[in-house]
Amino acid sequence: MVIYGVAILALCTVVGAALGDLLGLAIGVKANVGGVGIAMLLLVAIRWWMVKAGGLSPGFKFGVEFWSLMYIPIVVAMAAQQNVVAAVKGGPVVLVAGVVAVALSFACVPLLAGRRKPDEAGQ
Repeated sequence: MVIYGVAILALCTVVGAALGDLLGLAIGVKANVGGVGIAMLLLVAIRWWMVKAGGLSPGFKFGVEFWSLMYIPIVVAMAAQQNVVAAVKGGPVVLVAGVVAVALSFACVPLLAGRRKPDEAGQ
């Protein structure tokens, strides 16, 4: 059933890339803006929706969870390919945006962790 996880990952990646390209066009940048992040959020949302709907058999759940976990290293590898030096030379706005994004992400962790039920936390 891992193949279903691959299929959902591929779907999320294609949709995320398309939306990232559209977002780039909308703001006047000739690049994919946030496509990987959008795909990651889609993967999390689809998994959450499927758990709520009861549509995950144990094997299917394993496949989706496996690829959800594997997606983090993929995001890190893709982010490592970006030219950070050129972005920093672009001005302080890039640094401020990065710091704000990281701070907001850290702030969301306790909020999301507080919403977990004991059975979802593996306890």
